[in-house]
Amino acid sequence: MATSISFEFFPPKTDVGAEKLVVVHQELQQLNPQYFSVTYGAGGSTRERTLSTIDALHGQGAPVAPHLSCIGDDKARIAELLDIYKAKGINRLVALRGDLPSGQVGLGELPYATDLVRFIRDHSGDYFHIEVAAYPEMHPQASSFDQDIERFAGKVRAGANAAITQFFFNADSYFYFIDRIRQLGIDTPIIPGIMPITNASNLIRFADSTGAEIPRWIRKQLATYGDDSASIRAFGHDVVVKLCQRLIEGGAPALHFYTMNQTEPNRQLVKDLGLA
Repeated sequence: MATSISFEFFPPKTDVGAEKLVVVHQELQQLNPQYFSVTYGAGGSTRERTLSTIDALHGQGAPVAPHLSCIGDDKARIAELLDIYKAKGINRLVALRGDLPSGQVGLGELPYATDLVRFIRDHSGDYFHIEVAAYPEMHPQASSFDQDIERFAGKVRAGANAAITQFFFNADSYFYFIDRIRQLGIDTPIIPGIMPITNASNLIRFADSTGAEIPRWIRKQLATYGDDSASIRAFGHDVVVKLCQRLIEGGAPALHFYTMNQTEPNRQLVKDLGLA
């Protein structure tokens, strides 16, 4: 069976960015993705932009899946969003804890993703298909891998249907994570999150801010290219294609691409993997 794909967007900050995203969406739509997800800022800071992006993309092809984070937010605002999405006929969500907005004190009424998943189920029953986050290399704030596995299991027990991982470049970390959750009797689909490599400094910044690991050999090779962007893109493409091939061969149920609101290199990756 062919491996399904999905894509993640973030809400554009400008009208020009919004117009560009409509074009990118149309171009990636041609690859027959399962859905497009749209991110949601800390404490709902991009709420209106997320909603407008959802409105622009909804009904234009593959389903859209809004991200919804809970930390620093309250139940009434989250319930309002759930009602809005139900009214629009949107039935897929990515439920996350999220980051506490800068300067805000207090975690809110739903401090953890498990609380959010449980609240969605209490509010809307089984209407929504809920994806949650998974961390093959451990959540940066977890005290141990065992604790992180238990917290992930809690999200599944609260009602999550599937999970999307933080991006990674070490396939063994993904397979080890799968082995650990299967030992707990959890058979939830775990979809690898794939980050294309196009810019060394941006990649390192993303990794450092999220706790994702860039293997030393990749860092060293990127450093040798300096400002040679063409060589960085070619090397990055080869690395990510081989990673995806190993994940697919190992049984990954799907691939979720972090697009950075770009058509390329996501389109080329999908085509070279034979998934278009």
